[in-house]
Amino acid sequence: MRVSTNTIYDLGVNAIQQQQAKMLHTQQQVSSGRRILTPADDPVAAARAVEVSQSASVNARYAANRGAAKDSLSLAEGVLQGVTGVIQDVRELALKAGNPVLTNSDRMSLAVELRGRFQELLGLANSADGTGQHLFSGYQGATQPFAQTPAGAQYAGDDGQRLVQVGASRQMAVSESGSVIFERIRTGNGTFSTAAGSANSGSGIASPGTVTDPASLTGHSYQIAFRVAGGTTTYDVLDTTLGTAVSSGNAYASGNAISFSGMRLEITGSPADGDTFAIAPSTNQSIFQTLNDLIGALEAPVSGQAASARLSNGLTTALSNLDQGLDNVLGVRAAMGARLKELDSLQSTGEDLALQYQQTLSQLQDVDYAAAISQLTRQQTYLEAAQKSFLKVSGLSLFNYV
Repeated sequence: MRVSTNTIYDLGVNAIQQQQAKMLHTQQQVSSGRRILTPADDPVAAARAVEVSQSASVNARYAANRGAAKDSLSLAEGVLQGVTGVIQDVRELALKAGNPVLTNSDRMSLAVELRGRFQELLGLANSADGTGQHLFSGYQGATQPFAQTPAGAQYAGDDGQRLVQVGASRQMAVSESGSVIFERIRTGNGTFSTAAGSANSGSGIASPGTVTDPASLTGHSYQIAFRVAGGTTTYDVLDTTLGTAVSSGNAYASGNAISFSGMRLEITGSPADGDTFAIAPSTNQSIFQTLNDLIGALEAPVSGQAASARLSNGLTTALSNLDQGLDNVLGVRAAMGARLKELDSLQSTGEDLALQYQQTLSQLQDVDYAAAISQLTRQQTYLEAAQKSFLKVSGLSLFNYV
């Protein structure tokens, strides 16, 4: 076979360039730490690396969302902690107001303090985060949720809960509606409420009452009407929903239980002839209205037995409603605490998943330095051999032998 000089040079140069290209590729792998520099290096592994990278990116986005959700919930829970403190302070003032040695002036001073607590509570209910979004206005973050009115406060938000995607299959509420926290509070004991008639002239005071038999509850409204004749006090129990008598002529003794339709309450004191007490199913009432009613009860002058009983009944009602409001706020805080705990669990799982993604990517992309350096040394030897052999072959000539 006849080989021309050009062929020798071309083949020799090509061999050297191929060895240089291979060595350069290995050197780039070593310097970058990546085994796959282009998809052509390992098409299957490259495609898999893209999938894992996308999954890792999504997981990182969920992690950021969880962080934002935790910040929002922590802020809201902190505000509700302040609300809890205000309600507890108001309850202590209501208990203090029941002290019989207090004068009208003393109770007026307590009412002034309660007005300050009212403004504090209103400010907490209108709290906003660092971006100016109100915490308790539902979806309408830019809308101030509560505005003061003569009856308490008016809610301007909605019932929505802002949701954040904190996992592939988990959306979490990071806000609560102000209506749920501050307005949907059951009156009385949560099942029924008691109220003294506005025209009562005796000293009868009704307790909040309790449920003795849930199966016997009818959901009707009732009235206890007192009669005093010949020094004897009796009472009738009327079903005002049906307009029928439940019982009549019952002997009354202060503090004795009055039971009917699965309910029981006590009335103390001496009701006058014609005095009435209403028992009705619990309804929703704003904590602001409860506080407003309490302030009104303390500002009303007390003079005489009937006024004193009216104040005591008002304080009893306020304390029951405050207890319901406190329980409601604590329930919301407990729900937020459960979400915060779940976020911690999700974050821990997400961190484990991120580590798995990193390990998978490392296995797919990262170079084996021991193997790569060994390969680089071998390729360097090949290149030196190609260069030396080309030098020898290219130097051959017949003229050397003439």
